[in-house]
Amino acid sequence: MYSSDEDSSEVEEEQRHQHIRKMMFMAAFTTDIIATAALIYADPLYNKVPYHTSALSGADWVRELLSGHSERIRNELGVHKHVFHALIDELQLAGYGHSKHVYLEEQLAIFLYTCVTGLSFRHVCERFQRSGETVSK
Repeated sequence: MYSSDEDSSEVEEEQRHQHIRKMMFMAAFTTDIIATAALIYADPLYNKVPYHTSALSGADWVRELLSGHSERIRNELGVHKHVFHALIDELQLAGYGHSKHVYLEEQLAIFLYTCVTGLSFRHVCERFQRSGETVSK
């Protein structure tokens, strides 16, 4: 009778060890998953890939519109060239000017383009090769 008690306690001990091994495996597996998720999430913060890479910056595109065919600026911004220049003059008279990184002409073009096209904020950022923070100002 004494040996069967020893056998059952050895079985219980083995089951307890198996349970502990399973729990350790689960903990290690969960830790690996969390670490992998953290690496995937953080990757864009450390491995920067340029996003705005168009051949024409927003300022260059506006210059192209202003120096090109008069109907092109109307199609893109909804106003004729002379109206665009008049709006720039009025904005300057009202005290507006170039910001630190964006010319007044490009600022006006961003506003008009957004109004005329109805495109999403993200698409306007792409067109002008600017960050969302810059375009929203």
